[in-house]
Amino acid sequence: MKYDYLIVGAGLFGATFAQKAKEAGKRVLVIDKRNHVGGNIYTEEVEGIQVHKYGAHIFHTNDRRVWEYVNRFAEFNRYTNSPMANYHGELYSLPFNMLTFNKMWGVVTPDEAKAKIEEQRKASGIEDPQNLEEQAISLVGTDIYEKLINGYTQKQWGRPCRELPAFIIKRLPVRFTYDNNYFNALYQGIPTEGYTAMVEKMLEGVEVRLGVDYLENRDTYSKIAAKTVYTGALDAYFDYCYGPLNYRSIRFETEVLDTENYQGNAVINYTDSETPYTRIIEHKHFVFGTQPKTVISREYSQEWTLGIEPYYPINDEPNNALCEKYKTLAQKEENVIFGGRLGQYRYYDMDAVILSALDAAEKEFE
Repeated sequence: MKYDYLIVGAGLFGATFAQKAKEAGKRVLVIDKRNHVGGNIYTEEVEGIQVHKYGAHIFHTNDRRVWEYVNRFAEFNRYTNSPMANYHGELYSLPFNMLTFNKMWGVVTPDEAKAKIEEQRKASGIEDPQNLEEQAISLVGTDIYEKLINGYTQKQWGRPCRELPAFIIKRLPVRFTYDNNYFNALYQGIPTEGYTAMVEKMLEGVEVRLGVDYLENRDTYSKIAAKTVYTGALDAYFDYCYGPLNYRSIRFETEVLDTENYQGNAVINYTDSETPYTRIIEHKHFVFGTQPKTVISREYSQEWTLGIEPYYPINDEPNNALCEKYKTLAQKEENVIFGGRLGQYRYYDMDAVILSALDAAEKEFE
């Protein structure tokens, strides 16, 4: 065997594991079916602007170990994620905070905002939230649900809020302060030279082959390394023997505009149901760009089918049960490590992906 580790996928999990393996003196080969490294955090330069090709990625973490690790490979700016919500031309601050409540109701104090939410919750008659709609109304009231959650969520998930589990909305921060920092993390920012440059630096000295589909060449590649780190889709590895796991996907429309500043913010969500896209990303604002032109991307949420890129695992009861069946098979695979968003069928923030890869590497090498 020519290599100690074959790493399938040059995204964050694969790149982190590869870097640690190289550091430990292991022989490593990384392959990826795309023609670039970085996975979904890949950025490419357009008009001097680092464009997030697969959607906006803002790095944030409370874990000092992860923050110190990524800063070995990139310089991060001070970008703070403060998206806006556009409802038929009315602009509201996200995450939901006192700026949102003031714009919606004219309230000024936290007690006034809480009283308004409680008034609307009582009027709804909801005591024990059973779905996303009921959970959202319990958290922020009917007005905010109707204007800023209902239409956006239906577009994002392709189904009515009453049919979605309550836990989804619990990821959304609600603050009774005038603080529009979405993540509120101790460390936050974006690499000044883009994520691709960061991943390339992580992979320095590691052999990388692009445009290689592991599943189509499994017989060849599984024989050249003592162990395999697999970050592709878990169900695809087992040829969908129990049926495919479900995801939501995204379609992007990206264009260069001959204007310096299109929308004045990196991220604006369109929360009405009539606007077909979920949000517009203006990439230059991630790094405070001053280029004469700008690049925007409109995001359209769509149903996932085999053959298109999976983005968000649908972690409802049927899919989680199906995932457990695949994980049982994965545990029987000798000398294969399954990692990352697709390999573990989990919605991972970037810092969690890196931390899981560091833990897997530590278990292997230390």
